[in-house]
Parts: sequence; C-alpha cells; structure tokens
Amino acid sequence: MNEHHTHHTGAGALPRPRRILLATAAVGAALALAATGCARGEDDAAGNTATGDTEGQAQVLDEAASGGDTCNAGDHGIEPFELTERKVGFSQSEAESNPFRITETQSIKDEAAARGIDLITSNAQSDFSQQISDVQDLMSQGAEVLIIAPLNSDGWKPVLDQARADAVPIITVDRPINGTACEDYVTFIGSDFVEQGRRAADQMIDALGGEGEVAILLGAPGNNVTTDRTSGFLERIEAEAPGIEIVFQQSGDFTREGGQSVTEQLVQSQPDISGIYAQNDEMGIGAVTALNGAGKAPGDVEIVTVDGTRAAVEYIVDGWISAVVESNPRFGPLAFEAASAFGAGEDVGTQLIITDREYDAENAEEELPHAY
Repeated sequence: MNEHHTHHTGAGALPRPRRILLATAAVGAALALAATGCARGEDDAAGNTATGDTEGQAQVLDEAASGGDTCNAGDHGIEPFELTERKVGFSQSEAESNPFRITETQSIKDEAAARGIDLITSNAQSDFSQQISDVQDLMSQGAEVLIIAPLNSDGWKPVLDQARADAVPIITVDRPINGTACEDYVTFIGSDFVEQGRRAADQMIDALGGEGEVAILLGAPGNNVTTDRTSGFLERIEAEAPGIEIVFQQSGDFTREGGQSVTEQLVQSQPDISGIYAQNDEMGIGAVTALNGAGKAPGDVEIVTVDGTRAAVEYIVDGWISAVVESNPRFGPLAFEAASAFGAGEDVGTQLIITDREYDAENAEEELPHAY
C-alpha cells in the first residue's frame, strides 16, 4: 500500500472540520487538528453519516497545501448570518451523466437536507453562457448563498458583480473562479490538479519501469483541469523518467466515447504504445474498450487515470487499468461547513485543498467501497 493511501485512510472522516477551516496558518489550529486527528474515535468517524459517506469516502483537507489566507464575513463586507435561515443555490456545470457529477450533486443535496437548508439547484449541461444565466437566476429566486461548480474559471464578472452588490457570498468547488479571494468569492474547495498529474506520472513510471512510449488522452480543451493535469504529468516525466517518451496527445473531451474514439486512432498510428495516461476515468474506460476491441489483453498497455470511480477501480482488479489517482467529488460537508463558519463570522481558508487517495493493484479490491 502506498504512502499517500496509508496517510489518507488514517485521516479518515473530517475530525471537527471547523478547526480545519479556521485560521489554517495558526499554530494553535494546527496543533488542534493534529490532536483530534490522532485521537479520532467512533463519534468523529460518524461525522459525515448524514451524507452517506463512510470514513474512507469523506474529503480530507491538506492543511499545508491550503495555505494561511482566510476570509470572514466582516472582511467580505457581509453581515454575519445563520446558514439554516438562508436559501442556498447550487450551480452544477455539467450533466449528471457521469459518476463524478452525479456524486458531487448528490453530496450537496444530501448535506443540505441533513442541515435542514432550503436548497435550489440548476444544471448548465456544459454550456458556460447557460451557467452564467443559471447563477443569475438562482439569485433572482432568492439564493442568499451560492455554491458553484464552475465549467470554466474565466468569464464570471457579471455574476461576481451582482453577488457583491447583493451581498451574496460565493463558494466554488472542484474548479476555481478567477477573481479576488474575500472580495469576489469566499473560498475555493478542490484538489491540486497539478499534483494529480505528478502522481499519475509516478504511477506510470512505476508501471513501465521508467521506459516506453506514452499517449495522453487530454480532457476538454482550454479547461484548467486539463492544463494542470498535463503540466504536472509532463513535469514529473521529464524530471524522473527520461526513458519515457510522450508520442501522442489528443483530447477525448473527458467522455467515455471520446476516450474510445481517440484510442482507436492511437492503436492504428502507434500500435506498440506502452502506456496511456487518461485525464479522467471515463476516457480511461473508453480506452479499455478500444484496446479490447483491437485484440489487446489486460496489461498489454499500462493505463493510468484520474477520478476514482467504481468502474475504473474494478478495471484495476480486472488488470486493465494500472492505477487511478482519486479526485474526490463529495464536496457537500466541506462546502456547507465553510458556509456555516463564514456566516458565523469565523475565519475560513480562502483555498481549501483536499487530499486524494490512489488505487492500484495492491489495494483496489480492498478499497473498492471507497470509490464512487
């Protein structure tokens, strides 16, 4: 079992999450976090049972990566409030047609229900102009707090201006919005996508023994997730594995169909390909379908993906996928904890980076219940 994984499962469900969200640079908070993390008992492990998350499924913050900048209602120019008395709007960027988005939206809904919060939702179906309109409509429907899963990071000025004028705090999850923390938004909660790319590279290096030809199935063009997962992967390969050559890069648009189509082209142009880095599980599963159709056997091509869906982890057990770097979509508990603490006038970190486990042949079968 790898070091990242051992650390992650040891952290488990969020112990007294408010202490993690508050003043992350403070020594006292860090000591409190360490103490509660080491002494966690059954009561702490049950912290996220309202959402149905088990101890191993819950998001866990990486305090060091999150940094020390904080925001509170006073700094943001907003009067403190009780979250349960506010209507909350959630804007989803993409259709709930893949496991990540299904789990993300359900986590938000479950946590709102557990806290007795009036939640209204929208889904932009991967149309950015629609998402801008959606969020403006959520505010017109009375949303006084916004949780946004942005499709893109740029282009949010109309929403940010309106939210600031109406004193509506914004929490972004999964992808950031480009703006000024504690002026345009309260906090960003999500993974370090560059680090995910580095960790995928580490897994590929291990799988190939540091040598071979590798293809990259890129995500959606112009998306910061695609850019970051690519840069982290290439940086680590260049630094650690000069014997690995990147011979093919093409977008599969984060879809299973795209991954299959691109891999079908790949095996025609590069029949001796050694490894495939798919920037999400859906494309990796599509790659498996294409390789199987081309007469390849499990393990003929080493595949490394990012997400942590149940289907991808099952493919590790079956030998088709070498490793999966998780990107945990269960944002509900942290998002509402941040909103609640902010409303209470407390300091909330402006960047809350979560840790992500890894799945490989050694732990996939045992850890399958933690996948989504």
